[in-house]
Amino acid sequence: MKQFIINRILSSVIVIFGISIFSFLLIHLIPGDPVKIMVGINATSEQVEKLTHQMGLDRPLLVQYSHFISNLIQGDFGTSLKTGRPVLTEIVERFPETIKLASAGMLFAIIIGISMGVLAARYKDSLIDTFCMGIATLGVSIPSFWLGILLVMIFSVNLNWFPIAEGTGIRDVILPAVTLGVVGSTMISRLTRNGMVEVLSNDYVRTARAKGLDERLIVFRHAFRNVLIPVVTVIGLQIAGLLGGAVIIEQVFNWPGIGTLAIGAILSRDFPLIQGIVLFMGVVYVTINILVDILYSIIDPRVELSVKEES
Repeated sequence: MKQFIINRILSSVIVIFGISIFSFLLIHLIPGDPVKIMVGINATSEQVEKLTHQMGLDRPLLVQYSHFISNLIQGDFGTSLKTGRPVLTEIVERFPETIKLASAGMLFAIIIGISMGVLAARYKDSLIDTFCMGIATLGVSIPSFWLGILLVMIFSVNLNWFPIAEGTGIRDVILPAVTLGVVGSTMISRLTRNGMVEVLSNDYVRTARAKGLDERLIVFRHAFRNVLIPVVTVIGLQIAGLLGGAVIIEQVFNWPGIGTLAIGAILSRDFPLIQGIVLFMGVVYVTINILVDILYSIIDPRVELSVKEES
């Protein structure tokens, strides 16, 4: 287990290094002079020169990157040009709200996805199976932003069941969480259904039924445990994906998270903040993948053994 974790961490360090390079180069890859874009077309040459020196853009590229990495190691992500506050402070203040929204969306996706998948597999080739998989197909086909607007129009504007961008309480998070979790639930339901159908046709399941075991015990204890590994893998990837997908959903529902912060930084041309958000979210994504790897190596030790055999 220890060697497995060490290998995952080392590979993740390489990925984070690549993310840091991409984040650093963001400001250099945009067309034109990034400083002139940030200060605006009416800025004087003195203002442009001052900001260029302040951001260290008048130094050689390798020196700039070394300074960039040195600051990151010390926890310095730079300073927001719009607010004058540390970038890390801006991100840390907004991140809990994104976590809250992503967690609620993931909870919805897991409950609905697994329930639909198990139900469809249990009643394979029936109307229930067709209905569940039809809903799954519809869910993955609808753009998230369109679904969010539709839910607001129906449940907030017409029915007045939920508030419209009034806060971050339980009632406020329901609609954005449903919107965010719909796509994830469809993937989980399809994977669960396909895995369950295959497992339920195995000999040991038929033997369990022949012994007269309760059907619920067969489905959840014997069958579902065997499809848990791929489901956990998808759920882990979905968690990281939901954090990124929250950018659009936060805009639709005016949710005060990382997504809203990122859009605001792009519109105000706050490149240090954009760089910080890209790097921060990249590290979060990699960390979640490490935790998922560790989790399903605990669930199924064969994962760890297969890695050892390959090495």
